[in-house]
Amino acid sequence: MTADEHERLRALSTQFGTILLRFFERRVKEKAEAEDLVQEVFERLVKRGGIAHLEDARGYLFETAASALVDRARKRVSRHSEQHQSFDPAVHASNDFSSEQILIGRETLSRAARALLELPERTRTVFILRRLEGLRYQDIAKRLGVSLSLVEKQVARAAAYLTQRMGDE
Repeated sequence: MTADEHERLRALSTQFGTILLRFFERRVKEKAEAEDLVQEVFERLVKRGGIAHLEDARGYLFETAASALVDRARKRVSRHSEQHQSFDPAVHASNDFSSEQILIGRETLSRAARALLELPERTRTVFILRRLEGLRYQDIAKRLGVSLSLVEKQVARAAAYLTQRMGDE
């Protein structure tokens, strides 16, 4: 980043930082999330480069802000964020981390890993890409050069097999 770009970024941050924060606060639930989105807008500006000569800075900033909101919503949907439960010390802190619980957890993890290794290679690969790596079905199909339908069937087959195997033991 050149000195001109650094100075321009500082000026844009001073001029539009608070405005962008208010923009995001009206659209997201938590203030911390709004602050993160403001940072993301300026991060995208830095990655774009050439900001020293940006003519319509306000328009570009708000276009970038809208894009950041869309990307955030897309990520929340694909990661099922609404289904996640936040850590609540009053509820979760009472978990038993005794030696027995740790041993049971390790044994369960070991059983799951063995069951995963029992799957055919392609089924295992598709399942890992979807469930552990979080890739979309379309991306998996493209990466492996297979149909979307095959990916969907492989994930369902793997999930059913693992559920059955974990229930049997």
